[in-house]
Amino acid sequence: MIKHHHFILYKPFGYLSQFVSNQNKQRNKKMLGDLYNFPEGAMAIGRLDESSEGLLLVTTDGKASEQVRSKEIEKEYYAQLDGEITDEAIEQLKTGIEIGMGSNAYTTLPCKAFRLDLPPDFPPRAKKIRDERHGPTSWLSITITEGKFRQVRKMTAAVGFPTLRLVRVRIGAITLDGLEPGQAIEVDSFGVDSI
Repeated sequence: MIKHHHFILYKPFGYLSQFVSNQNKQRNKKMLGDLYNFPEGAMAIGRLDESSEGLLLVTTDGKASEQVRSKEIEKEYYAQLDGEITDEAIEQLKTGIEIGMGSNAYTTLPCKAFRLDLPPDFPPRAKKIRDERHGPTSWLSITITEGKFRQVRKMTAAVGFPTLRLVRVRIGAITLDGLEPGQAIEVDSFGVDSI
């Protein structure tokens, strides 16, 4: 029986959620393999774009990847938004909103969303976020079960509050707690049955 490896990673800002560069323009980009000596066959479960941070699961087991990416598993993000998000905008997000997917329109599934009264205590980002002189910002928790390309960013922009910083904090029952940006830990399993 093949022994699979599973990792919980705090992806920092500025890294691609892949292990090898498959395009010339990505040659000088930072990859996940620059953070940790992952075994051959390791793959990220889902993606975080280059400017997004936070929880990323890495595995050598395709079956585990498929289970975690299913709509049964919640993915929670904290988003720092441009402006003070309104209750009306939060309600729009919760009920589903139309976003662009290439040349098509897509209506997101209902989700959980609420304003964070206090900014989360994340380490400073490698690239500075604009400061308060450019207007107020607010923080939102948003929990989705799907994972379309740049979905959370598109959702907050669609209700008039573009995302300035995006951090995935939870996948199912797995959280970022105790991890520092760039840190990876190996675990026996993701406990998909219990997530």
